[in-house]
Amino acid sequence: MIPIQAGRRTTTTATVTLTLIVLNTVIFFWDRLGAIAGPSRVFADLAMRPVEVVMALQGAGDKFAMATVLTSMFLHGGFAHLLFNMIFLGTFGQAVESAFGPPRFALYYLFWGVCAAAAHVFVLPGSDIPMIGASGAIGGVLGVYLLLYPASKVQIVLLPFPLPFSVRAWIMLGAWFLWQVFVRQEGVANWAHVGGFLAGMLTVLIMGGPKAMLKHDTTQEDHDLDD
Repeated sequence: MIPIQAGRRTTTTATVTLTLIVLNTVIFFWDRLGAIAGPSRVFADLAMRPVEVVMALQGAGDKFAMATVLTSMFLHGGFAHLLFNMIFLGTFGQAVESAFGPPRFALYYLFWGVCAAAAHVFVLPGSDIPMIGASGAIGGVLGVYLLLYPASKVQIVLLPFPLPFSVRAWIMLGAWFLWQVFVRQEGVANWAHVGGFLAGMLTVLIMGGPKAMLKHDTTQEDHDLDD
């Protein structure tokens, strides 16, 4: 289920969203010395390992492990991993950035990534498997979008079928969330996705709910999407 267009359109350039996409892409190719495939070569030590984070919190390990909670969210395991994450970020991040404002969106994006990492560490505290990827932070973006624009149309593609069709955001994002909770995916940090998503929803509630956040909304509904 790949989103290709969201119904909410910003009237201004989503500077932070675009910067994050560029930054993640640059780091991906830098990490592989310009190659589109292959293992991490430059930043492999910046991946987060839950057991190392737990040891650092207990004062028994290298404190640098705490920094990997942040650095890991800018690394990706392969080009497909990067591509799908950036598609989700580009599709939903623009409207969310507009609702928060660029500075706050940048800070909350990092916060959602930290919450995602915390959820993963909580569920798998003894794991030595590296966790990388922006999908936890992007999960926060999706959680915000769900509460702010649940009735917005999202155009999606279900692979391997190439024909796009539109569904309401609450259906698409609700299905995405339930998939993370109930479907085990090998090599995927499902609980990080769940943690980020719930952190995004909680952020909206703490900030007064959708009505308060959309008081000065600058996005507009794109009515050209198919029903």
